[in-house]
Amino acid sequence: MGSAEAEDTGMEIESTGGPVLLREPAEGTPPVITEPSALAEACARLAAGTGAVAVDTERASGYRYWPKAYLVQLRREGSGTVLIDPIALADDLQPLRDVLNDLEWVLHAASQDLPCLAELDLHPAALFDTELAGRLAGYERVALGTLVELLLGYTLEKGHSAADWSKRPLPVDWLNYAALDVELLIQLREKLEAELGAQGKLEWARQEFEAVRTAPPSPPRAEPWRRTSGVHKIRNPRGLAAVRELWQARDELARKRDRAPSRILPDSAIINAVTADPKTVEDLQALPVFSGRVQRKYTASWLRHLQAARALPASELPSPSQPTDGPPPVNRWADKDPDAAARLSAARAALTAIAEDRRLPVENLLLPDLVRRTCWRPPAETDEDSVAAVLRAGGARPWQVELTATALSKALQTSAS
Repeated sequence: MGSAEAEDTGMEIESTGGPVLLREPAEGTPPVITEPSALAEACARLAAGTGAVAVDTERASGYRYWPKAYLVQLRREGSGTVLIDPIALADDLQPLRDVLNDLEWVLHAASQDLPCLAELDLHPAALFDTELAGRLAGYERVALGTLVELLLGYTLEKGHSAADWSKRPLPVDWLNYAALDVELLIQLREKLEAELGAQGKLEWARQEFEAVRTAPPSPPRAEPWRRTSGVHKIRNPRGLAAVRELWQARDELARKRDRAPSRILPDSAIINAVTADPKTVEDLQALPVFSGRVQRKYTASWLRHLQAARALPASELPSPSQPTDGPPPVNRWADKDPDAAARLSAARAALTAIAEDRRLPVENLLLPDLVRRTCWRPPAETDEDSVAAVLRAGGARPWQVELTATALSKALQTSAS
């Protein structure tokens, strides 16, 4: 779509001699659908449209505990843009499922949106991910706004991605932003699909899209409290137990209140409390954050959890290092297993060369974790067929196996001597 066409459609634009700034969608920003009757009408329009449907969601990360979709944006050729409030329509979404679940979806960074859409029992029949397509096509920067500017010549009005989308009513400028996120997705998909075809990568992309579409939910982390920012400063098991106690207490409260854990108690406050090791409520309230008006009513509870950690028997204290079923950190390989370190070095060099030749990010050529695991504990036989079997078992797609099995087979025969 050129700027002249944008003017014909009534799209609000601002020309600066470079990319055209879009301030609102071509047909204006539609109202948010909150009633079953309006949803039925919108679904009829979507069903009458043609081609794939552009899909996006807005969540309230950083504000709410649960990663729900608080707005669903859709656009299809011949149907226009549809904005849906899935919270207001939680029990009335079947008409939407009847339409969407039979269509191909176009999303940007699909893995971010698919889980919250699956919670609504919305699942694509096929998928095109414009972010992943951009990576495979060799673009170094693949944010939606960047790709739209490079390939379509437009700049999207941005600025509300980190907003609290659970807020009601949603401000008009937020809705403009949300609608623009699907305004040009179909055109972007067409450009990227043509480019992938010209580069001989379209089949690779299709395999990647299908892998994203059919990926199972991520399993829960075994010890999620270890991701507390600053936990590396706590080096003794008793201190780690205190971090765990505070983290778990915070998480339980955050669940009950549907608040982001960081808004209940920042990670920095947890680390400060564990480091200071306060013995009384007054000691705890003297620390930053805990002295605040809201926090003061919880300090007795936080202190009880710190005391509980002090009272734990040694057998119940966490290990200083996180348990893992994978190889050790790479910086320890040379000491622990020099041959494994040599194999990994050879594998990385070979894969980097392949990736650069094909204009691919090396992490999209083959998952780094799969490479590390294979180099740390290679198969008994390191011929190409055996290595290919290991890669397939590790989730590599056929195109990845075809490109990398031979090179990885040779790398696995490297030794430090």
